[in-house]
Amino acid sequence: MLKIWGRTNSINVQKVLWCASELGVEFERIDFGGEFGGTDTPEYRAMNPMGLIPTIDDDGVILWESHSCVRYLAAKNDPGGLWPNDVAVRAEAEKWMDWVLASINQPMGFVFRGLIRTPEAERDMMVINAAKAQMTNFWGIVDNRLADREFLAGDRISIGDIALGPYAFRWFGLFDDEVGLPNVKSWFERLKLRDGFRQHVVQPLS
Repeated sequence: MLKIWGRTNSINVQKVLWCASELGVEFERIDFGGEFGGTDTPEYRAMNPMGLIPTIDDDGVILWESHSCVRYLAAKNDPGGLWPNDVAVRAEAEKWMDWVLASINQPMGFVFRGLIRTPEAERDMMVINAAKAQMTNFWGIVDNRLADREFLAGDRISIGDIALGPYAFRWFGLFDDEVGLPNVKSWFERLKLRDGFRQHVVQPLS
């Protein structure tokens, strides 16, 4: 059985949990990281030398880095679905996965950690507001992309949506009343119809 190490409120763990659920893959999740600790133990570092979460073990195939885990699970379990067979479509999906890491991850982290995980008196609002402005521009790029399609790589969900969707949940959870983004909102509503997204991504922000 697939094993997934990681806590449920980690955005990177959520991507892997949602992916596995989307694929119908049975798995065991093990509380790890954050308040649960365990990532500095020799046993865990033997699997994941970075000491981060998630890590997966799929019958002896051990992987870390959330997007690599998502790619692997989709390619193994859903060729032609979450893992598009068409090389150009798959490249489009993977482009958005890489873009999440290169562009979205850091400023969204500044915003989320600043507003959710930092006491109000300790917040650096200059950093938070600058990151929020950067994210607003980035979401505008996504909104343009979704103007003529239902999902990032076309008319069906793919690994690209798995990578970006949890960030949309956090963004709208923080700023739903402040932003436009009609195409992103429509896409987000489509994601919320999916059982795995509701189960593993839609939860109180913490």
